[in-house]
Amino acid sequence: MFAIAVAAELAGMHPQTLRQYDRLGLVSPTRTAGQSRRYSMRDVVQLREIARLSSEGLNLEGIRRILELENEVQHLRGRVRELETALADELLKSPGRRVFAAGAEGEVVSIKAGTRIQKSNQLVVWRPFRRG
Repeated sequence: MFAIAVAAELAGMHPQTLRQYDRLGLVSPTRTAGQSRRYSMRDVVQLREIARLSSEGLNLEGIRRILELENEVQHLRGRVRELETALADELLKSPGRRVFAAGAEGEVVSIKAGTRIQKSNQLVVWRPFRRG
């Protein structure tokens, strides 16, 4: 954790700029009990990204939106990893549990792995309808 002067130096900015970005919600440093700002290395990296985007001509609202979307993407990627892990764990617990086949009436039926549907030996004769 860095004090505002150190974070400003690491980010190549003036401390007042960091205060402004905090007020605008572009970066959210933690606070001490005395309400002093404390910046993490992640905050410093984000400040550098803000400076880069600003030098490319984006305004602060555009930068805020980009950062918001990047954070959302990061969150969603983490959630996808969680769900993939949960799915893999579930599949390992019950391998082959979800096997399906067509029933006698054409419906989809669930069967146990390794079993077969009882086949019918019935013969059905179809004759076209004749009007007489």
